[in-house]
Amino acid sequence: MTDHPLRLLLDFDACAQRDNGQAPAFLHRRDRKFALTCEQQGVTPGPKRWLAHMNHLSGPGAGPSFAQQTLRLWRRINSGFMAAGAVFGLLTMLGLLFYDGGQRINVTVILAFVAFQFLLALLTTVQSLVGWQPWRGLLRRFRNNPESAVSVRLQPMLMARAAQLGGLCFALAGLATLLVMVVLQDLAFGWSTTLETDASSYHRMISAVATPWAWLWPAAVPDSALVEATRFFRATTGESSLNPARWGQWWPFIAMLWTTWALLPRFVLFILAGVLIRRKSRHLLASHPAMRALMYRMETPALDTGNDHNDASDLPDTETDLKLQPLPDARIVLCWAGAGDPELPDALSTGKSLIAKAGGKMTLAEDRQTLEQIAAQLAQGSNQSVQLVTRSWEPPTGELEDLLASTRELWPKGTQIALVPLATRIEREPDAHQVQQWLRFARRAGPEFVTVSLIPIHGAVPDMGGGVTQ
Repeated sequence: MTDHPLRLLLDFDACAQRDNGQAPAFLHRRDRKFALTCEQQGVTPGPKRWLAHMNHLSGPGAGPSFAQQTLRLWRRINSGFMAAGAVFGLLTMLGLLFYDGGQRINVTVILAFVAFQFLLALLTTVQSLVGWQPWRGLLRRFRNNPESAVSVRLQPMLMARAAQLGGLCFALAGLATLLVMVVLQDLAFGWSTTLETDASSYHRMISAVATPWAWLWPAAVPDSALVEATRFFRATTGESSLNPARWGQWWPFIAMLWTTWALLPRFVLFILAGVLIRRKSRHLLASHPAMRALMYRMETPALDTGNDHNDASDLPDTETDLKLQPLPDARIVLCWAGAGDPELPDALSTGKSLIAKAGGKMTLAEDRQTLEQIAAQLAQGSNQSVQLVTRSWEPPTGELEDLLASTRELWPKGTQIALVPLATRIEREPDAHQVQQWLRFARRAGPEFVTVSLIPIHGAVPDMGGGVTQ
């Protein structure tokens, strides 16, 4: 699934959620500078170009983006529907064409089943337009990340397209099975009903159903003589005079019936579902609250008014009242996104029972396995502290927020996480502005759950006011 509007919407929504943790003054300066750069280059600053600019600022991604994770989930769902549809289509057609040489294959049953498939395809589309989601609880089980408001609003149409794709594979497998059975077996068709319906009325109904392809393949429209000759009613008398060769002449009608009223509606509605998804994605992107805020920031000059003095060369005040805490004596160290490579400082590696890694090149499954391993260690001991090592020069990411959300679910209640940002050189301390961004991140995550600590460097002792004293 590579819908460009859908991918653009998901990427923009994920970036907007990450920006919620940044200072408004910083966002204004960043986006205003981007708009001025586009003006100098003579290009229009749109969401696609803005996302490319944000990706350039962030550098190569260490892990899959939110859009990639969401699209990967729906690829798995689509593949499951395709496989299930193909298998059920094969088995269903084998059941409809079952013939043991005695009772003939009833065309009326096939007509009723095709009508049911047509109504089911229409119901699937109507369900997506109404927004009914009876399967939402089941879909939540397949998700590895929390749902966003945008994803929830797109789910009905995405699920409708998956269902239509499964129905399309069902119809294709059924048609292929029908053609193979026509070649391999001598199928005998007929029609019957408990109601006292004469052959002329049945022929009129068959002709109405065959109207779409009557001009294309006249032989696939049964005539009145065929209808009259292949009628069986409790199969008691008069069948000895019938010509058995005519019993197989129904197969062109059955093939076109299945193609026209079972396969083509699924194909058309599958294409329609894709069009509706792209249209809905464009609408949600244009009406996204973060889009209006972005356009305002790009069109409005940035004024630094957050300083306590009038020195225009200084940045706005982004200090936080959250203080550094002493480095806890934890027995477990978790290195995030390559932090601590190639080696950890002695203060973090000495006397540890477990040193694990998460993020970066690790997959989501490996991250969850690591968190479960740490949860087992925490459950066995009395020390409920974990040192989470990060790189001080890299800003906190949404993936790290997702990791902390997972720890709340997997780790024992009361576990304390100490963020330990490392400088580019382990024998030095991180810069003050780098430490401040981690303090702000800890405040958003919850100071009762996440704190920030620095490793002692040359006897340095953390100052509770937010700095480090010697």
